[in-house]
Amino acid sequence: MFGSLRKKKTDVSVLSDMVTKQRRYDSLVRALHTDIYRYAFWLCGDKHVAEDITQETFLRAWRALDSLKDDKAAKAWLITILRRENARRFERKQFDYSDVEQELLEDVLSTSNEDETEQYWLRRQIGKLDVEYREPLLLQLIGGFSGDEIADMLELNRNTVMTRLFRARNQLKEALEAPEVRGQSNG
Repeated sequence: MFGSLRKKKTDVSVLSDMVTKQRRYDSLVRALHTDIYRYAFWLCGDKHVAEDITQETFLRAWRALDSLKDDKAAKAWLITILRRENARRFERKQFDYSDVEQELLEDVLSTSNEDETEQYWLRRQIGKLDVEYREPLLLQLIGGFSGDEIADMLELNRNTVMTRLFRARNQLKEALEAPEVRGQSNG
């Protein structure tokens, strides 16, 4: 009799823990899904890939939710999972090499109207930054993370992060001040 009573009490406890975990997870998704998707899109530039990476990020988060001790660190924790998931894409991917020069391929996705918008230009300039400068900048701009938080996520020294942020902003400023941007020509 005591064995079945203990089993019922254990079952209730397990069920209660599962409900608590599900509520915590649902809150996490509601609060951070948009930010995580936005960052994924910035990393890969493709809506469908960003959706896949975001979904995989939250799946991995569900599995490891018990390891998240501080809910205030959830965004940084999810960004770290997302970055690792994005890196896994390239570990699995087999690139097909072509005899066609990349410069000869026509860009059929861009339109001349998009080229004239500041947002499109800025997106392209950020995309041209080396990954070592682009990643901390995006974490700061899109993720809203501090230099210390970015340093923790990227496993870098804080001073290194601050230098990279400074250089990224300077590169964007130089691109903005370039004569061709202002409509001037050098000839």
